[in-house]
Amino acid sequence: MSHSYPIITLKAGKEKTVLNKHPWVFSGAIAKEPSHLKEGDIVGLHSSNGNYLATGHFHKGTITVRCFDYANRTIDVSVWEEKISSAINYRKSLLLVDSVATNAFRLIHAEGDGFPGLVIDVYGNTAIVQCYTMGMYQARHEITLAIQNCFPEKITAVYDKSAETMAKQGAVAGVDGFLWEHENHITDEYVVENGIKFSIDFINGQKTGFFIDQRDNRTLVKHYSKGKSVLNTFCYTGGFSLYALEGEASKVHSVDSSKKAIEGVERNMNLNFTESNHESYAEDVMTFFRKTDENYDLIILDPPAYAKHLSQVKNAMVGYRNLNTEGIKRIKPGGILFTFSCSQAVDKELFRKVIFQSAVQAGRNVRIMHQLTQPADHPVSIYHPEAEYLKGLVLFVE
Repeated sequence: MSHSYPIITLKAGKEKTVLNKHPWVFSGAIAKEPSHLKEGDIVGLHSSNGNYLATGHFHKGTITVRCFDYANRTIDVSVWEEKISSAINYRKSLLLVDSVATNAFRLIHAEGDGFPGLVIDVYGNTAIVQCYTMGMYQARHEITLAIQNCFPEKITAVYDKSAETMAKQGAVAGVDGFLWEHENHITDEYVVENGIKFSIDFINGQKTGFFIDQRDNRTLVKHYSKGKSVLNTFCYTGGFSLYALEGEASKVHSVDSSKKAIEGVERNMNLNFTESNHESYAEDVMTFFRKTDENYDLIILDPPAYAKHLSQVKNAMVGYRNLNTEGIKRIKPGGILFTFSCSQAVDKELFRKVIFQSAVQAGRNVRIMHQLTQPADHPVSIYHPEAEYLKGLVLFVE
């Protein structure tokens, strides 16, 4: 059934990207929009000759419409159920939904799953919802109902963690809290990822509480860790450190500027190892590099996003270059460096260029062993390549 949502009309010739299912419509492509539109309103997108193209959320900004549906119909719980069922079936094909070894995964990855502005991570029996746009924030109750209807065998609570992300968009959102909780719901004490236990603080932790997107890359660190001295920088709650120890590293040092993160590392160490050759340092990473004389067989550089917007890319490049130069200098001959950028504004070519500059500055011969990205539960829609945000290189340093 069609619905008469407010109509935004595109300029002639600007409909091609929408017909190609790219979800973003920029302000420069718009010929006409109603004056009464509010942030997050559902709108119908029409071509210059009046043909329906897509349905999306209206936003005041460079990206004016984020399209999420291409059928001319009323948007209700049944639409969200259809989309969430598709996302669940995809995760089932990845063998994540019923896995005993791993019960933390991403259920909804924004545009990659047809939900621009929405992320949902599953930790055991709890789904954590994080909205980045007012449109998705306003739909969160319908989406919660859709999760209950589509995933009753798995999820017993849905928690909204959107207050901070919505505030960053300049929007006023309510406080974080449970959108729904089954009367028998008990939050899991920890989750498992490839058999390793992690205590997840989804209420106070960064993002939704954990960085699920590094799961496959942590496994690769484990593969290369046997007998190695390992340094994990920007370690957060110690994901790479735990995998290195599981892979029989000879010793592991974890560094993060956040004392709270280091407390999380210690908690996770206690969950998994009665004893281990591990030390934590609550210290700025560059300060740590300047103070220590120690070199390592394997180093992980996984900093937070240095560039969240294109305007910040130039400064970010300096930061990445300095960090990677220090990292390459600190690798023992024949050692391995894992280096990452999660900045969407920094593409793969630019990231490689920076690592090239770092290798030159460090005066070391460097080979690329692996080129890394995000795991399959963080899918990239073929129509929206911008969603490939995580870039990583594994380097062999002579």
